[in-house]
Amino acid sequence: MAAQTEESDCAREQTKAEQDVDQVRQRAARDQQRLDSGAVTSPKDLENLQREIASLAKRQGDLEDVVLEVMERRESAQERVAELTERVGSVQGRLDDAAARRDSAVGELDAEAASVTKEREVIAASVPADLLKLYDKLREQQGGVGAAKLYQRSCQGCRQELAITELSEIRSAAPDTVVRCENCRRILVRTADSGL
Repeated sequence: MAAQTEESDCAREQTKAEQDVDQVRQRAARDQQRLDSGAVTSPKDLENLQREIASLAKRQGDLEDVVLEVMERRESAQERVAELTERVGSVQGRLDDAAARRDSAVGELDAEAASVTKEREVIAASVPADLLKLYDKLREQQGGVGAAKLYQRSCQGCRQELAITELSEIRSAAPDTVVRCENCRRILVRTADSGL
C-alpha cells in the first residue's frame, strides 16, 4: 500500500510538473512570436521581452530537471510496487496452498471422527450402563481419557508405576471386575502386557 501510494503521489507530482513546463513553454513561444512579428518596436520593450524569454528558458530548464527527478523517483516506486506485488502473489500462493492442505486435513479428521463415533456407539451399546456412566464421568474429569492401559505394571493414563499391593489386588481380581488406578482413578484395562 505504501509503495502504491508513493507511486501514485509521484505520478501526480509528475503530471503537475509537466503542466508547469507546458505553461512556461507556451508563454515563451508567445513571447518569441511577438518578438519575431515585429509588433514590438520600442527598444525598452524589446529588451524586456528578450529578458523575459531568457528567464522563461531558464525556468523551463529548471522545471524539466524537476520532471526528470520526479520521473526517476516514480520509476523507482514502480519497480518497488512490482517487486512487492510479486512477493504478495508468492505469499498468497503459499497461503492458498496451506489453506487447501488445512481444509483437506480437517476433512480427513472429520471423516475419522465420524467413523470413530460410529464405532464407539456400537461398542458403547454392549457396555453395561453403570460402567459407561463411570467412564464418561472419568473422561470429563481427566481431560478426555477415562480408561488407561495397564502396561508393564504402570498406568498409561498418569504414567505412574503401581504399588506391589495394588498389583496383587488387580492380579487376584476376576477378569470382568472393573479395576481403577489408585493415583489417577482411571479405569485400568488389563492386557497380556500388563506385567501381572
